[in-house]
Amino acid sequence: MKLNKLTRQEEDIIVRKGTEPPFTGQYGNFFREGKYVCRRCNAPLYLSRDKFDAHCGWPSFDQEIKGRVKRIPDADGQRTEIQCAACGAHLGHVFLGEQMTPKNARHCVNSLSMKFIPKEELKLETIVFGGGCFWCTEAVFLMFPGVFSVNSGYAGGAKENPTYHEVSSGSTGHAEVVKIEFGPKEISLKELLEIFFAAHDPTTPNRQGADFGSQYRSIILCTNEKQKKEAEKYIKAAQKEFQHPIVTEVDNLDKFYPAEGYHMHYYENNRNQPYCRLVIGPKIEKIKKKFNP
Repeated sequence: MKLNKLTRQEEDIIVRKGTEPPFTGQYGNFFREGKYVCRRCNAPLYLSRDKFDAHCGWPSFDQEIKGRVKRIPDADGQRTEIQCAACGAHLGHVFLGEQMTPKNARHCVNSLSMKFIPKEELKLETIVFGGGCFWCTEAVFLMFPGVFSVNSGYAGGAKENPTYHEVSSGSTGHAEVVKIEFGPKEISLKELLEIFFAAHDPTTPNRQGADFGSQYRSIILCTNEKQKKEAEKYIKAAQKEFQHPIVTEVDNLDKFYPAEGYHMHYYENNRNQPYCRLVIGPKIEKIKKKFNP
């Protein structure tokens, strides 16, 4: 493994496991979209969507990119160190149970342990999934660290700039969908398809549970021909797992219209609402048991 040359100050943190003074790091009060990688070996560590302001003086994340950070109990038994899983570089410590975010974890990381790569330099792919109410679909995919972003919206119809009320009427041709940006090196399209088909019933035309209408149909809208071919191949192979025919539409994405602001991150912001507790919550637990995100 090729390692980057470190300054004396970086070595003090990364090799000798020091801690930079609070409120002095480059990424403390920093919230651009992008990815954080290990300063010593360039391995991906965190996504900007998982960063939050913990008011503690160091960059804080409530989730790492799966498999990229390892945890090691400190010798004193009081704290848990976090290291880059690829090269063992010291990152900081992780704290659980503080109730700062719904994920209930705080990775307290030294800025000098990381480098930031802005979103525009990442090789992200985009795909659109519709599998019933987008509140459910969004909540499912937001659990997976390889997913860079999830945005609820409308697609698959003809009407320009539709509203939620118009789409809900079933007259626009649009479906409730989520647009997913993902890093193929962190999570593959095949993995996304596995999650998508586990999160809804692809054999019920224009229906998911108690939701009826074409706006709730099962649909995959691709942004390139490679995605489309892979989705079609996956569906053909997956058919043997279902008793009834899969009715999922596969097409090219024409236009995605973002949903109104109050729909974004609906589950995280409304966990005590009956629909979230009775419908989305159980679905989340089902997906967690199957995929262990």
